[in-house]
Amino acid sequence: MLATLKPRLNSPYSLWLTGLLALMATGAVAGLVVFARGLVVTNLSDYVPWGLWITIDITSIALSAGAFALCAGAYLMGLKQLRPLARTAAFVGLTGYTMAMLCLLLDIGRPDRFWHGFVFWNVHSVLWEVTMCVGLYFSVLMMENASTVAELPWLKQRFPALAAKMHHLHHYTPALAVAGLGFSLLHQSSLGATYGVLASRPIWFRPGLAVLFIVSAVIGGVAMTLLVSMLTKRLRPETAVDDSLISNVSRALGWMLIGYLYLRFWDLFAMTYTYTPGRSEGLHLLTKGPLAFNFWVGEMLVGVVLPIAILLVARWRSNPNLRMAALASVVVGLIAYRWDTNLLGQLIITSPFTGAEELRLATYFPSLVEWLTAGGVIAFGLLILTLGIRYLRVVDHDHESCRV
Repeated sequence: MLATLKPRLNSPYSLWLTGLLALMATGAVAGLVVFARGLVVTNLSDYVPWGLWITIDITSIALSAGAFALCAGAYLMGLKQLRPLARTAAFVGLTGYTMAMLCLLLDIGRPDRFWHGFVFWNVHSVLWEVTMCVGLYFSVLMMENASTVAELPWLKQRFPALAAKMHHLHHYTPALAVAGLGFSLLHQSSLGATYGVLASRPIWFRPGLAVLFIVSAVIGGVAMTLLVSMLTKRLRPETAVDDSLISNVSRALGWMLIGYLYLRFWDLFAMTYTYTPGRSEGLHLLTKGPLAFNFWVGEMLVGVVLPIAILLVARWRSNPNLRMAALASVVVGLIAYRWDTNLLGQLIITSPFTGAEELRLATYFPSLVEWLTAGGVIAFGLLILTLGIRYLRVVDHDHESCRV
């Protein structure tokens, strides 16, 4: 008996789960420290109030955008061939939004008051609109994934009536796709607008951020869905995955990256027309200062240029390894973009008076508690994805719900 169990316990899958659970346990302990002592245990300050947690929050939400993009294409635009990817994207979206809310629970300082935004409405606040849309869209994602969860054998055996009702929600997918499209578009753009309306942070204060956040989220979310599908096929060869579908969507993703590069270029280049205190220094910080490597290499080279070349050249795109590398590069580029955007406006401190000599440069590096809790949140997301792939078959292009 022990001889048969030992290989299973030492299998890569078991070791992977053990590592994730260890990270989650460590993150949970660090989270309790945050709840007990408050944000004083972090390196956040009045100058840099949004740090690692908010970066993970806005990144995980962006990587979840494949849910509304692919579901809208499959059920609203009549592109039925996208249904297998939409099923995967919906589960990735639910995972990402759960991670985002865990980060927000840590960041708000008073987690016991998380419900205040839903009860005490502040219709003049962009963050309130984000809060409402995130909560509503999370509810939509849960309903979209209800039919997937209903396929669990133990749920069918113990609660057959509940499983039947959950599975029936699949018939409302087109309506849920409409609701998801509206809520997600609203809050993806409002995330950018949250930064773009802050006049006290000149490098953020521009309307283009709302558009860039939507476009980058769609690209990153679709890339994440394709990457999860290809990784599943690589690790579980028995999984049914339509490689031609992934290749075609990847090519479309390459063209979308060209459009994003165009928008990103003009968004930055337009800021060089005149000198604006705070904005000009922030642009220098991004292109020539401490964030320059992250911008030129992480965002531009790895996140945009290399994926465009691979995904638009048929010979390179047909190579699964190169295609996976390109999709992973897009995800890395999105993470770099969100990190740069979140930090850039906070590192340049302006005074109430104008004049470059009165600008100051702030610094920020996450504390150990921030790293540990962030690791726990990321491990949680990877665990949910792992279990969903293994037991819910969220990546299965031969599934009944995916058939045209």
